[in-house]
Amino acid sequence: MHVLQKMCKGWEREMNQFVPKLFDCMKSYSKEQCIKDIISGIIVAIIALPLSIALALASGVGPEQGIYTAIFAGFVISFLGGSRVQIAGPTAAFATIVAGIVAENGMQGLVIATIMAGIILIIMGFLKFGNLIKFIPYTITTGFTAGIAVTIAIGQIKDFLGLTFTKSPIDTIGKAQECINSMTTFNWQALVVGVVALAILIIWPRFNKLIPPSLIAVIVSIIMVKLIGMDVKTIGDLYTISNKIPGITIPEFNMGLITKLLPDAFTIAILAGIESLLSCVVSDGMIGSRHKPNMELVAQGAGNLVSALFGGIPATGAIARTAANVKNGGSTPVAGMVHSITLLLILVVLMPYAAWIPMPAIAAILFVVAYNMSGWREFVSLCKASPKSDILVLVVTFVLTIVFDLVVAIETGIVLAALLFLMRMANVTEVKSWKYIGDNIDEENDPESIKLKVVPKHTLVYEVIGPMFFAAADKFMEISAQTGIKVVIIRMRGVPAMDVTALRSLRMIHDRCQKKGITLLLSHVQEQPKMMMEKAGFAAEVGEENFCKNIDVALERAAQL
Repeated sequence: MHVLQKMCKGWEREMNQFVPKLFDCMKSYSKEQCIKDIISGIIVAIIALPLSIALALASGVGPEQGIYTAIFAGFVISFLGGSRVQIAGPTAAFATIVAGIVAENGMQGLVIATIMAGIILIIMGFLKFGNLIKFIPYTITTGFTAGIAVTIAIGQIKDFLGLTFTKSPIDTIGKAQECINSMTTFNWQALVVGVVALAILIIWPRFNKLIPPSLIAVIVSIIMVKLIGMDVKTIGDLYTISNKIPGITIPEFNMGLITKLLPDAFTIAILAGIESLLSCVVSDGMIGSRHKPNMELVAQGAGNLVSALFGGIPATGAIARTAANVKNGGSTPVAGMVHSITLLLILVVLMPYAAWIPMPAIAAILFVVAYNMSGWREFVSLCKASPKSDILVLVVTFVLTIVFDLVVAIETGIVLAALLFLMRMANVTEVKSWKYIGDNIDEENDPESIKLKVVPKHTLVYEVIGPMFFAAADKFMEISAQTGIKVVIIRMRGVPAMDVTALRSLRMIHDRCQKKGITLLLSHVQEQPKMMMEKAGFAAEVGEENFCKNIDVALERAAQL
């Protein structure tokens, strides 16, 4: 009966991780919470409006598509999400990769890539990959985040200075070169509007934290252009604005395009997973709660699917908007849903007026976004304090993000980090004679202590310390048998794990010993290596009698042989 109860509780816990946080919150939802959530949702929507437009333009799509993303993806992710306060929508992390997809494959390509990313995220969630995101090295996330920030900033120089390009390069280096080549088209009026907007964005929060600085910057810049009559390009000069609620669009799938876009889809999925879960961790610390990582991944996947079908772009949890939600009293997913509904109303009523927003003001907003996401202080700190291998991963990921794209940067960064980790672990593994292991060991009573051990003359004792895996397997080959030796003892107290390559090396040693008539003894073999040896039949080859509990037993047996 007790076992059955235990199983039921375990099953209940297992199922609970796939219950949206909204459902948990509704069990004790109050009128006071509802009022706070509504107020916070409206405030966050006002913050999200100019950001969504700016990030959409930075991504190479129309301004309304940023709003679509915040509406549809934001609502679904709040409804299904694993966090109490997560606010989702378009973020700067996707800007460069989305712009590249749109430029190369059009909106249809972006829709297909986003749908595939949504499916990947849902699969990741149900496979419980939520806890595995933490295994992506911090140096990689810091590197590509800083790289994205630089890319976004360079992409805004054109509009900030009012330059006229003769070409439309996609890559960051090409944009930087075109900026230099187009300096003769510099528009001082655009610079004035941009500088004023940027100054408001920097100074306004010092005096007023209730009204979003981006909203004030947009309003002031519109007044400057419309009332003073400054010669500055606006969103309406470059884009056709629509305030219609989009319908569902099903793209035409073909295997060629799916295969081509699969790496981009994985990149979007990984970025969405990393950023959303990072945002959840930050918000957990702010409200003293605990998110459900796997449910959050499922929600992110569903949100991106819906966003793509309604003409939006990739979405994820936005740390800044989530923090604003918490600071303004939001405590349940209702706030995120209100934020989406408010944006829907703004889309229908106010979207045509978005055409008045000057492009330099958008550039100024994105400059601030880029600065805030760059994490330059952390970047510098890591460069000062980290090992050379970590600095290498950080810098390589950063540079590749700028020079190439996120796909190349993340793939190279992960491979490089893995190789450097293997090298580090391989260097840790040692094969020595009589190496003392452990701290605070009572040498008088510990049978594993090497103090005053008597070793038979015909016996060699080797100590293996560290995990035995393919990168360190060659170190086993350091074990050799001299002439006149009858017994070789391998002390494996310090080997927590072993892989098949290391086992092969050990088998070769055993074979070599057998040919020379030498008995191989294994002392203190831990659980994982022992299980592997038994499964591979190696334990039977060596003989169970030659597996010794500790070094004393091994030495006694060696003396008898």
